[in-house]
Amino acid sequence: MINRIKHRLLPAIKGGGFFRDDLMIWCGSVVKGEDGRFHMFASCWDRELGFGMNWLTDCRVVRASSDTPEGPFQLEETVLPRRGPQYFDGMNTHNPYVRYWNGTYYLYYMGTSYPEGTPTHGENVDPGLFTELWNRKRIGLAVSHSVFGPWERRDTPLLEPRDCSRWDCTATTNPAVAILSDGTTYMLYKSRSFAGGTLQIGVAVADRPDGEFRRLSEEPIFSFDNPDFHLEDPYLWYEDGKFRLLIKDDFKNQSGGICGEWGAGLYGESEDCLHWEFAEEPKAYSRTVHWNDGSVTTQCNLERPFLLLQDGHPTHLYLATGNGDSPYQFTHTWNMVMPLRP
Repeated sequence: MINRIKHRLLPAIKGGGFFRDDLMIWCGSVVKGEDGRFHMFASCWDRELGFGMNWLTDCRVVRASSDTPEGPFQLEETVLPRRGPQYFDGMNTHNPYVRYWNGTYYLYYMGTSYPEGTPTHGENVDPGLFTELWNRKRIGLAVSHSVFGPWERRDTPLLEPRDCSRWDCTATTNPAVAILSDGTTYMLYKSRSFAGGTLQIGVAVADRPDGEFRRLSEEPIFSFDNPDFHLEDPYLWYEDGKFRLLIKDDFKNQSGGICGEWGAGLYGESEDCLHWEFAEEPKAYSRTVHWNDGSVTTQCNLERPFLLLQDGHPTHLYLATGNGDSPYQFTHTWNMVMPLRP
């Protein structure tokens, strides 16, 4: 199988993507709007809070726009603000993943909640809060007939965890969605069986983009003989009659994983979204980044890959990245962009 992304990547755009001095930015998801411009839905929170657990406690989904896919994108509005602890997504929204089908924009995301007044940063944070909020993560959906809104948010999750005899009993999160021409919708999601357990990827399907979703398999879709092999942050699309995938090689304990570079992206294909094969050259992109000004850097992280699809084909790759000396030890984060050759 040929890697359909690796040899198409052009240098990353210096000064492109979505960057702000005052915000931590993550999870860039881009769609072309009805105005002919490009709109990025992203996760963000105040930079002064740092990275830490604040993506899970103080995050909101925003919309930024640009005349071109390369950016720079300019912040326009908060799309999914806090709406109160009585909702499953009432205090934190994250992981946006936008799709357009049949006149409607579908904005999938992860939401979680906690009682108002709970300390979420600073010296008084309950050390168990992170695990509790992680286990409360659920996949939500907001829909609109315009990229400018208004957005109608569901009050219930798209997919609930199962009982504790199952692998996905803690949370449902990190949606990655492909909508076929007839509206049939496939959704990859992440969960685990206990706090600190290995993260796994499952798949669900619905007749329409807004559900009802049913699991295609009782088990995760990836399994490895080596327990230190681990995959994270899937991006799913359907092109030329096949399901296609970008996913992070997140191996543990220097095991080498599938491609040998921690944090790099893998390319895979499937006929049914259940049984996957990786390309003979599986690495789709590397943490060593070549920029269009001629410079080369090794980023501490490249996360949350997202491809802009135009006329059904990928044209640009967006990745969450940041400044830092080691993985997740960020002083600042933003979304970068790499164009693809036609």
